[in-house]
Amino acid sequence: MNNNKLTGKDLITVGIYTAIYIAVVFCVGAFNAIPIFYPIFLFIGPIITGIPMMLYYTKIEKFGMLTIMGIICAVFFYISGYTWICVAIMVPTALLADIILKVGGFKKFWSMAVSFMVMSLGIMAGPANLWFAGQGYWDNIRDSMGDQYADQLAKYMPLWMLPVGIVLIMLGALLGAFVGRKMMNKHFKKAGIA
Repeated sequence: MNNNKLTGKDLITVGIYTAIYIAVVFCVGAFNAIPIFYPIFLFIGPIITGIPMMLYYTKIEKFGMLTIMGIICAVFFYISGYTWICVAIMVPTALLADIILKVGGFKKFWSMAVSFMVMSLGIMAGPANLWFAGQGYWDNIRDSMGDQYADQLAKYMPLWMLPVGIVLIMLGALLGAFVGRKMMNKHFKKAGIA
């Protein structure tokens, strides 16, 4: 039997933690109903998701578990109206996060932290629509949220927020990895993570 092959138990673990991750992102992302919270979410989101994700990382021992999570998230957010851009961002970042974790041997905290930083870049799928999905996306925002909301959102999320957002996400994810490790310290010790 191939120990590197994903089992039913692995897939159940992926499903559980993907559902938790999506729920946390949605709950924290709900504050984006106020435009000024949009850039703040880029930093806060990875900190808060770091807690369940670091627990998930203690369960990962095989390549593919992050990639599958990224695919499920991408499909979910695509269906939720975030366009093809979420697939173009979430799937590659999840695959790269999976590769980083595998190269790090699954049980080293720093490989987990860097992997989570890359995985968290999938959060850019939401704001990337503002910059790259075209006028139709903005028209939908205006129709559903009103002109005042759209104007405020454009003010707080100009294109120069793309590189700033990447930095905010990476810093938030690094902090989230440490917060998650601190809160899940007993699980890290049990899993033998250095």
